[in-house]
Amino acid sequence: MPENDFEERLRQARERQGIDPKPATTGQLPTGPWGIGFRAGVEVVSALIAGIGLGWLLDRWLGTWPWLFLLFFVLGSAAGVLNVYRLFYPRKPVK
Repeated sequence: MPENDFEERLRQARERQGIDPKPATTGQLPTGPWGIGFRAGVEVVSALIAGIGLGWLLDRWLGTWPWLFLLFFVLGSAAGVLNVYRLFYPRKPVK
């Protein structure tokens, strides 16, 4: 029981001082429609840019223009859509 008493006193002291740690919000949806829309847009655009850039670089290196560019464009698009899906339907944590 002394541990619970200590935890309770520590929590109260942190509340009095205003230093109560905030819960982690990693991976959660932002609040408000603008935040959600911006996050979804960034997810799609970043995956698309990564796919296009990788395809373009590989095509220049291997001389296969435009085949790898087109392939990685499609893969980047699919990855962006998958990222948005995961944003709205995250996996349940395994316990």
